[in-house]
Amino acid sequence: MLKSLRPYLILMRPANIVTAIADILAGISVAGFLFKGSIAEILGLVLATIGLYGGGVVFNDVFDRELDKVERPERPLPSGQVSLKQASLLGGSLLVLGILAAGTVSWESAGLALLVAILALTYDKYAKHYVVLGPINMGLCRSFNLLLGISISLLALKSYWFLGFIPLVFIADITLTSQGEVKGKNISSLYIALALDLLVASTFVVLYFYTDYELLAAAPFILFWLFLNLRAKLRAIQQNEPRMIMKAVKAGVLSLIPLNAAMAAGFEGFISGLIVLALLPLSLGLARYFSVT
Repeated sequence: MLKSLRPYLILMRPANIVTAIADILAGISVAGFLFKGSIAEILGLVLATIGLYGGGVVFNDVFDRELDKVERPERPLPSGQVSLKQASLLGGSLLVLGILAAGTVSWESAGLALLVAILALTYDKYAKHYVVLGPINMGLCRSFNLLLGISISLLALKSYWFLGFIPLVFIADITLTSQGEVKGKNISSLYIALALDLLVASTFVVLYFYTDYELLAAAPFILFWLFLNLRAKLRAIQQNEPRMIMKAVKAGVLSLIPLNAAMAAGFEGFISGLIVLALLPLSLGLARYFSVT
């Protein structure tokens, strides 16, 4: 049975989904509710992001099926392991599940989930074909996913909505890096991505001065996140070929977990950061069996 489910799991990118769960837990920590929040609401938001992210990446492959016949023929849709109808039904069901699960927390959470679903579909169908619009669109998906976590407290959402700019910048960074996955030769994009890494790192210092963010508690997670990204990007610049660029993209996606841990630790303490970071081994384990894009 597991073998028959594998093509569907490949479409859903399980290792990536774990990074989306990290967004939610970071948002809940920003709100100060990781320990004192309702378990039902926390689980509702986690289920929401699983549906939204899973549905979004399934539709990415649905819209890319013709291109994948040429560039990635081994994927479930071009290889015929999953039909177009089956993939569309899976993606649609996951998106609906995500919105309904968010609705168990609040109407505001449901609205954010609906917005994430619309942004994901917009990216899949249109925005990713544009050099500037694509990274921004993808970044907004992650921004509102973080805000979905913060929405466990509407008061916190009103106070910390601007934190959505952090994943916006970093996902734009990863999307820029990924533009060379097929053909390579994206050194200029990698240098811009490096600059964005440093911009994100400096943002945490700004948070320390203008909010209740505890930089000392977050510092180990920030440094770990920065190390993962700088090392991978510098290697991709030295060997500017698809294989190394894909490794840099993979490192960037997986490093979303320590990035989220840095937010959690800064706003709710070092232990909250460790809890979020504990998702990294799970994501790494899944990445051994499922691609990270």
